[in-house]
Amino acid sequence: MALTSAAPRPVRRLGWGQRLSRWDVKLSPYLYISPFFLLFAVFGAFPLLFNVVVALHDWHRRAGMGEFVGLDNFAWVLQQPLFWRSLENTVSIFLLGAVPQLILALLIAAILDQNLRARTFWRMSVLIPFVVMPVATSMIFGQVFGQFGILVPNLHALGLFTDSSSPFFQDRFLSHIAIGSMVVFRWTGYNALILLAAMQAVPRDLYEAATVDGAGRARQFFSVTIPSIRPTLIFVILTMTIGGLEIFDEARLFDGGGTGGGQGGTDSQWTTVMLYLFNLGFGQWQDRLGQAAAVGWIFAFIILVISLLNFALTRRISSSDAAPRSPRRRRPRPAADDVPTRSAVARETAGDAMEGTPL
Repeated sequence: MALTSAAPRPVRRLGWGQRLSRWDVKLSPYLYISPFFLLFAVFGAFPLLFNVVVALHDWHRRAGMGEFVGLDNFAWVLQQPLFWRSLENTVSIFLLGAVPQLILALLIAAILDQNLRARTFWRMSVLIPFVVMPVATSMIFGQVFGQFGILVPNLHALGLFTDSSSPFFQDRFLSHIAIGSMVVFRWTGYNALILLAAMQAVPRDLYEAATVDGAGRARQFFSVTIPSIRPTLIFVILTMTIGGLEIFDEARLFDGGGTGGGQGGTDSQWTTVMLYLFNLGFGQWQDRLGQAAAVGWIFAFIILVISLLNFALTRRISSSDAAPRSPRRRRPRPAADDVPTRSAVARETAGDAMEGTPL
């Protein structure tokens, strides 16, 4: 009897609702993240790529794009003494603002990590300078260091800097100290809260063990806290380096930018690289957008190199601070002649038993 083959089952077509459901599963994740990439493409990637085009052309604000000049704009910038002077000012202001800022942030975070009353109030209060606008901070500190501010009349009363109206606007090093103090005032609380979050993640068992061993607060801070928050500390140092080298607002508004100032001093005492870039492309000096774009790329490369060196140095210090584990000491094995055999142990035990047995 021949077996008949079963008829093939008809292919089931998907309805519109099922197709829409499949498309929703496949496409919805990309739609959710698309706003970020669209905004980044319009306001981040496009200006970055367009800046390359501007740096390679003789570009002016009024005349627009000129002829292609290649790397001539970069060569012109590197030959300008004012560019190197602005780079020196930037590094000096960064060091005068970053080193005290890091020390104060660590101390404030360590204090806030203790059992304090109204801890939320104190943690919010250290963030107030960060909320204040840079314009207001610069104007306030500009008045403090001005001729009729708080410091200058007292310095004159002590007989110091009597030959100038305000030494903080004339002396190069003092102006760097003044601008660095603005950076310290504004960013110390922000970095302190980041370090505080890392300190709170340190296991308290480590502090209890250190207390049992007799370590004081200072010893616990340097031997337990600092090694435990090392990754966060490296992150803070890197972000502080990048942000500190890009200082612009404080230098621009230190002597009242927009009211005849904002040029970085009469002799470019505190002209930073970002302020030099602004004055070169948009300020009152020249209308050189091509050279300004070249300054941006050169300075970006310098920041990258400094950040990499900073990261490598920090990792090197952190790895060298880690104490190497001492190898376990093996107990010396007894010699073969000193090890009693089972038969000897048995004979000694039997002899002791017979001595204790009454006849």
